[in-house]
Amino acid sequence: MNDTGALTTIKLAWQALKVTLSHYRKAPLQAGAILLGIVLAVTLLIGVKATNDNAINSYREAGEALGQQASLFITPKARGASLDEALYFQLRQSGIQALPVISGVLDDAQGRQWQVEGSDIIAALGTFEQRGNGRNHLPLNRLLAGEPIIVMSDSLHQGLKAPPTLSLGGRTLEVLALADSRQLGNRLYLDISLAQQLLKREGTLSYIALFGEPQRLKERLKQSGLPLDKLNISEQDKGAALTALTRSFHLNLNAMGMLAFVVGLFIAYNGVRYSLMKRRRLLLLLLKQGLGRRALMLALLLELLLQVFIGSASGFILALQLSQWLQPMVALTLEQLYGATLLPGNWRWQWLAEGAGLTLIAALLACVPLYLELCHQSLAQNTQSQWHAHRHRSMHKRLFLIGVALLALTALLYPLSQTHQHSLGLMGLLTLAIPLLLPQLLQSLLGLLTRLFPSGLSKYAIADTRELVAPLALAMMALLLALCANIAMNTLVGSFDKTLRSWLDTRLHAELYIRPGAGNMAKLEHFLEQQAPGLAHFYQWQAPFYARGSGNTLEINLISRDADSIARTTALKTPAQAQVQGAPNKQQQALQTVIQGQALAISEPLALTLGLAPGDKLSLCPDKDCKTPLTLPISAIYYDYGNPKGEVLLAQSLWQELKLPTEAVSLAVSGMATSAERAKGAGLTSIAALERALIQELGLSPVQVYSQQKIRDEAIRVFNKTFSITLVLNTLTLLVAAVGLFSAVLMLTQSRQASLAMLRSLGLTRGRLLSMLLLQMLLVVLLTCLLALPMGAILGYLLIHKVTLQAFGWTIAMQWDWLAYGRVVLLSLLCCILAVIVPLYWQSRRSLVSSLQQEVL
Repeated sequence: MNDTGALTTIKLAWQALKVTLSHYRKAPLQAGAILLGIVLAVTLLIGVKATNDNAINSYREAGEALGQQASLFITPKARGASLDEALYFQLRQSGIQALPVISGVLDDAQGRQWQVEGSDIIAALGTFEQRGNGRNHLPLNRLLAGEPIIVMSDSLHQGLKAPPTLSLGGRTLEVLALADSRQLGNRLYLDISLAQQLLKREGTLSYIALFGEPQRLKERLKQSGLPLDKLNISEQDKGAALTALTRSFHLNLNAMGMLAFVVGLFIAYNGVRYSLMKRRRLLLLLLKQGLGRRALMLALLLELLLQVFIGSASGFILALQLSQWLQPMVALTLEQLYGATLLPGNWRWQWLAEGAGLTLIAALLACVPLYLELCHQSLAQNTQSQWHAHRHRSMHKRLFLIGVALLALTALLYPLSQTHQHSLGLMGLLTLAIPLLLPQLLQSLLGLLTRLFPSGLSKYAIADTRELVAPLALAMMALLLALCANIAMNTLVGSFDKTLRSWLDTRLHAELYIRPGAGNMAKLEHFLEQQAPGLAHFYQWQAPFYARGSGNTLEINLISRDADSIARTTALKTPAQAQVQGAPNKQQQALQTVIQGQALAISEPLALTLGLAPGDKLSLCPDKDCKTPLTLPISAIYYDYGNPKGEVLLAQSLWQELKLPTEAVSLAVSGMATSAERAKGAGLTSIAALERALIQELGLSPVQVYSQQKIRDEAIRVFNKTFSITLVLNTLTLLVAAVGLFSAVLMLTQSRQASLAMLRSLGLTRGRLLSMLLLQMLLVVLLTCLLALPMGAILGYLLIHKVTLQAFGWTIAMQWDWLAYGRVVLLSLLCCILAVIVPLYWQSRRSLVSSLQQEVL
């Protein structure tokens, strides 16, 4: 009997489903609004997820260009230093499979910079079998002959729409596209001999990759007797270090994708609610005809499942295209910040399952209460009074109280948030609280405005606007979320831009910065003495090292500078309470202890990672085992926005005590404008002339010589590209909200046809009616924008002082950019005008009688 009853319920539900779906043939706009919200939500969620997953997968699988993944790497200890290529030949003579690699940056004819890599093609390919032609064919004979050919991946070639030739390093190179399976990623590949010539680094290597079982390789290296003590030997970590380093970046992208997903679901839910409102009479009629409530509930759930499936499948297809569009921006950001190489991504069916599953769960949680209320309504209920004003006011008050509770919870948890994951959780609570406050705030503000207007059409328009809050609530909540995210991100970007420029003003004190390469510093100094005497020289030493603090050991960049550079270029965050005679303030006291070799200064990212503060002690170690550490107190923490790794600054005396390389890695010069020799006409007369002479006469590469302005421009360029992906996602989220506003206004206008026609029949002209309706919508959007300003500012404060600080170790001075806020508000109002004027125009073209008939239909 139970089986029979269940079968009957399913049959009735199937028949009811046919009836409910037939409704959408007469009202395709309603189905379109629901599907549009689902498609946009899934597109942005899966598009961001696909981009992140492909990037993380690239970290694990990326190998050497044209070759397999290496097991060990031999690198110089000093940053920017090089290896002698003779070491590679000695390794091959010892029977160790090795690959020499040189990498660097070259400028093209338009001034764009390209990351290039060269290696021994025969060693990389091994038993490479030439087959096929066109893009899969590699002309080994031409490459080995040293012909000017540069190779890039097929995906990069298509994405850049690369020309047949490319001018790099002053030479014109033929561009050849190779299959993506050759592990090129975003790298431009050259034969090693050609790469050394273009980079002007003949006889040197960036690193040597070794292949084989790691432990056996280490034993063979020990037995080889080669001089490897002063070099770093590191194992392949399958991208673990890079994954950990970029975790914050990917987590922030996922958060942006989830925000866009929520905004899209608001649109879909608004469409479902409107559709149920318009079909309430039909569904009530089905119940009166004998359809069981369970069968009706099942029919509605099947309809929702069908909509989720269609919307998710469509969104998945668009998400793959979005991922292809976002991939170059993400790849460029990761390459600039972390030196990562991204391989072409592959799509996975599990993304569709995850997107559809998450959408279905969210849809069920949102829609089932509506379905239950609809299925259990009284058959004698008056269908024209289902949405009573008191019911909406009660619901808005409950939502407001929940929002206030979430805000209070966020405030209580704020001091306890110590990691960026916890801070993102706080942002999630705040993001939930903000839209819940909106309906009640709009009701209250419109209620106050109603009292300010005298009786007449204006008072009626404001009072009627208050009644529109309920049907527009979801669209306004989605718009508010998008606006808050946009304001918060604009605040972060604007604040970081000003902070970065201020930091560069302090950090860049010289006019020209030169990295001559290993063994060339003495030659550079002699050249400067002859060609540009009287200039001030500033030196920097740098080497990879390890630091142990708070029980953790991390690889760091160890930095030393001359005393003048330390005093002039170190922007301190928190100096220690040191007392040094002759130092007028705490900052100078802290720097004096560093210069005198009594303490260390550490970068802000390192301090946050290890949980250190001034006065704590830090151990410096030559290796990860840290058997012979040098332990010193921390005198100060300084700002650092240019290095993803931690950094420790120490005096030259301590550098020598650690027996690190005595040759500086870089030299900066200044004083060209005040040089007495320049006034007499002796030597070079400008920084530009000195830069040209270093390149032409000393043979340095343009990437080894940087003017102060060039460094500034490059830093700002990297900064802009770093935030380009988040700004794009923010813009897309705002666009989704604008689409939702258009959909909601269009559906609302259709539902108000009868009431608007009554106003016209009472003598209100069409022009005045259109003006009143437009001003009503603009008023609601304007109030939403005004409420978004303080809420977005709070979100921006949390983003700057918690998430960004904890994720990247960057202290940013929050700046209020009212001009950017005004642009966001203006953009929202323009979107509102476009969203309102089209449906209002359509409505105005209907006849008065046809519109009045809607009152009884």
